[in-house]
Amino acid sequence: MIGLLGASLAVAQDFDFPGTRDGHPDLNGIWQTLSTANWNLEPHAASQGAIETLGTIGAVPPGLGVIVGAASGRDSSSRDSSGREGSTIPYLPAARAQRDQNFASRRTNDPEAKCFLPGVPRATYMPHPLQILQTDDDIMILYEYASAVRTVFMNEEVPAIAESWMGWSNGRWDGDTLVVDVTAQNGQTWLDRAGNYGSATMHVVERYTPLGPNHLQYEATIEDPNVYSRPWTISMPLYRRLEPNVQLLEFKCVEFAEELMYGHLSKGEGQ
Repeated sequence: MIGLLGASLAVAQDFDFPGTRDGHPDLNGIWQTLSTANWNLEPHAASQGAIETLGTIGAVPPGLGVIVGAASGRDSSSRDSSGREGSTIPYLPAARAQRDQNFASRRTNDPEAKCFLPGVPRATYMPHPLQILQTDDDIMILYEYASAVRTVFMNEEVPAIAESWMGWSNGRWDGDTLVVDVTAQNGQTWLDRAGNYGSATMHVVERYTPLGPNHLQYEATIEDPNVYSRPWTISMPLYRRLEPNVQLLEFKCVEFAEELMYGHLSKGEGQ
């Protein structure tokens, strides 16, 4: 599959990107996005946060959105108020209603609030760095948030053994682009804090393409016939963290969520 940005990226790839012994790009390093995608993948205005007593702390910053279009079958329903195609998620009617319910209950029901693993693609654009460890055999991606981790099997396609929060990843090279096929997610993750979501039948194809020595273009095409009317794609840059002492730090957040998840079980005074 050719990425939506393939033509423009081919022009942009006139640079020296570190390579491995087998001739593929060396993606080793710590990377991070700069976007509002974790707040909402779709274009959105600034708004009050889920907890109004915090004032502007936790307020939603505005964003242009990271959806670059549907993979096929575009129609007028995929246009935003400015007439751009492909800037909103092509939900089936019942699924859009579920998304709206998710948004209304985001304060307590967003899996991020409960420190659950974020799934793919959300793990990529959370406000935490990720680290790619590339070997001669497979690739491992580690995430600062909740110490999430996944293995990308490169030598042969390995079938999924079970559904899980981070799914199952098989990868291959398409020229200089790492293509990762992600299946077997458990359907309990959200795609952002706005309640966008997929089900257990969601299929994600990721593409990591070098843009320069310190930049990757990240693209993910998402399809799920139980939730969306057609496949759709998000795209954003990943930036290499260049601090001399950069490293993934520990963000084990379970203890932060204990009151939210189990506070109702604690006994009040005098009981």
